[in-house]
Amino acid sequence: MQNLSITQNLNQKLSPQQIQFMKLLQVSSSNIEGIIKKELEANPALEEESNDLSIENESNIDDFKLDQESYKTKSSFNSENKNSEIPFSVGSSLNEKLLDQLSYLKLNEKEQIIAKQIIGTIDEDGYLRRDIESIVDDIAFAENFEAEIKEIENILKLIQSFDPPGIGARNLKECLVIQLNNIERKNQEEIIALKIINDFYDDFINKHYDKIISKLYNTNREIIKKGIQIIKNLNPKPGGSMDESQHTEYLIPDFILKKEEGKFYVSLTQNNLPKIKVSKDYISMLDDLKLNKNENENNKKSYDFIKQKLESARWFIDALEQRQNTLINTMNTIIELQYEFFNNSGDNNFIKPMILKDIANIIKMDISTVSRIVSTKVIQTDFGVYQLKDFFSEGHITKNGENISNKKIKKLLQKLINEEDKREPLSDEKLEKLFQEKGYNIARRTISKYREQLKIAVSRLRKEI
Repeated sequence: MQNLSITQNLNQKLSPQQIQFMKLLQVSSSNIEGIIKKELEANPALEEESNDLSIENESNIDDFKLDQESYKTKSSFNSENKNSEIPFSVGSSLNEKLLDQLSYLKLNEKEQIIAKQIIGTIDEDGYLRRDIESIVDDIAFAENFEAEIKEIENILKLIQSFDPPGIGARNLKECLVIQLNNIERKNQEEIIALKIINDFYDDFINKHYDKIISKLYNTNREIIKKGIQIIKNLNPKPGGSMDESQHTEYLIPDFILKKEEGKFYVSLTQNNLPKIKVSKDYISMLDDLKLNKNENENNKKSYDFIKQKLESARWFIDALEQRQNTLINTMNTIIELQYEFFNNSGDNNFIKPMILKDIANIIKMDISTVSRIVSTKVIQTDFGVYQLKDFFSEGHITKNGENISNKKIKKLLQKLINEEDKREPLSDEKLEKLFQEKGYNIARRTISKYREQLKIAVSRLRKEI
């Protein structure tokens, strides 16, 4: 026998407009124009107006003034500021450069196939991570012939002579050896460097310098020290130096911050956005169909289609306006809370602890909304370009009750390690004591966490002779 029961559930569902707004929030200024144009193509009820660079119904920026008397905003869409584009260098990919060098070698057809297979397998760091036996199988599958392991090793040897030095190595040790072997006329320090890698590699990577010195007891200590420094100057990722210029990229900030006569002005870099509006023709068509939509099925379908497109157009325009207002409001709030940081040209000593919840509480929006904004947006100032997430940090209470940002802690940690005696590097325990002496209640595990975030090795691996 079936049991019937009634239950009442409370579910929160986002409207289509809210979903569209959330998606637009995550889009950067460099991509928002493409989103608008795509929507114009998809929705005939949207129109673009010419000779105007702002979206319709520009909001009043005065609605977002800060309490700071020396801070105010000015209109972003009609701003005279031009999009700030920071270009990066252009170049060929690592693969293309290696193939270009290959073309200068006199190889037969089979050797060419093997060489191209090897080059195609080299990763972006410049390493050949795939073992030789697997390359044999790859060639057999792709080219329908079986290459000998010796043949592949011989061709690999040729490729390892290509530029940049160290390319095609199968591990870090081989990479360093290749670079050292490329030095034609080796002095005593370079000979020692090669010996250290060949014979005492494990001691070197673990910074057991005392063991190396004891094993090279008949070698001058200064020569060993110079040899170790030569190794440190080698490139552990030979492919990286060439691949960095593989693409042309333009960094277009979402906000521009200017200081004029002691006052801050912030604007959105959306100068190139097309002005869009709802099509009057479609509104007129809807009005006509409304009178006779019930006459036949075709009229009903046409009415529903046009109505849906008009609603979608209005939703999109409203979402764009809401995006603009939310971005301005969020950026204003960040500058208000971090006013001293901006007023002191980006000095990290003035940055205050701030979390997403602080912004969310002020602008009356969900933390997830703030997160969507700060995770992808960039601001350009007179003293540098910053990601919005750079302004957020946890806080620590000092012994005198001051709440300071963890960015200041990290800066001090970096300074202490930079100034340490490299023959006796500071352990995390010693760093903890130094922080305590300076009035900072920082636990050792916190120091370890910040050290790892700064990509600083443990004290044993920072040791030098």
